[in-house]
Amino acid sequence: MSKLFEPLTIRGVTFRNRLWVAPMCQYMCLDHDGMPNDWHLMNAGSLAAGGTGLFLSEATGVSPEARITSECAGIWNDAQRDQWKRIVSLVHQQGAAAGIQLAHSGRKGSDYRGFTAAAGVTKPISEGGWRPVGPSPIACPGLDVPDVLDQAGIDKVIDDFGTAAVRAVEAGFDVIEIHAAHGYLIHNFLSPLSNERTDEYGGSLENRARLLLEIIDRIREVVPESMPLFVRFSATDWVENGWQTEDTAQVAHWANERGADFFDISSGGLIRDIFISVSPGYQVPLTETVRKLGNVAAAAVGKITSAHQAESILADGHADAIFMGRELIRDPHFPFRAAAELGVTVDYYPLTYTAADWGSR
Repeated sequence: MSKLFEPLTIRGVTFRNRLWVAPMCQYMCLDHDGMPNDWHLMNAGSLAAGGTGLFLSEATGVSPEARITSECAGIWNDAQRDQWKRIVSLVHQQGAAAGIQLAHSGRKGSDYRGFTAAAGVTKPISEGGWRPVGPSPIACPGLDVPDVLDQAGIDKVIDDFGTAAVRAVEAGFDVIEIHAAHGYLIHNFLSPLSNERTDEYGGSLENRARLLLEIIDRIREVVPESMPLFVRFSATDWVENGWQTEDTAQVAHWANERGADFFDISSGGLIRDIFISVSPGYQVPLTETVRKLGNVAAAAVGKITSAHQAESILADGHADAIFMGRELIRDPHFPFRAAAELGVTVDYYPLTYTAADWGSR
């Protein structure tokens, strides 16, 4: 029996396998209105049709100022919710579960469009940008110093996550993931490198984790008991005196006690241009540490590119699921190829694709 193709049940949702689509920014809301469109429909539908167990959306802003760029998607109004609803419907038609990553960009907000030469500089208000915010007046290198959130601003962020979660349920999503990684707002509060507050949201680990835990509380208040709640963490900042894997494990444990069910373990993103030694499966040890020290279920992601590599990560007990990004861009039907390579027969191979069955090559 292949672990990669073994179903996994979390709360009221059963995923048909453990090979899932990692959230990947698209930067394709070209009208700058946060409205998901036909690109998002095509992208989600094709990856779901390729056999993945879960499609997880890009970082989706819980408010206009929560976006990373003005081309990022949002879910702060009902029109956006209704566009997400048709995307979720298509994902479900292909047999996959649908998840949305709710996000706030924090001090990295109002950037120029990703994958362009202009990216990495704060877009001014005169060009459609906005003022980024953070826990402290400490800039991400290359970007503007953020405005410091006061208590009213923090309360608004929590409310925005709660309201976005309600719309996610109304859109039909099966899973919500809170984005607490990659140098965005919640990560800004977690890391001592970006949080120098002296109030109840700064200082101790418990205080720096307070925003995340309050967001979890709010979302759990407004979503069904049967709905899984994920959290994506950067397990480490990869620098001395920064956020560390042991910190992630402890906060994941607390988050699990408050109602978060599953953890998506990435790394880095707080500091730009820092050297990270990247190799196949380089973040798997981080997942293993968080999983064991935190006593939580967690997924691995990053430089996982083959069926046998993914299978061995699960079979050896290093993770409970695999998120893939770039490899699924290269080959949206990777799950079916992986099943053939592992000798697994799946009952959701599309009839239309039978002529090109991987097993018949």
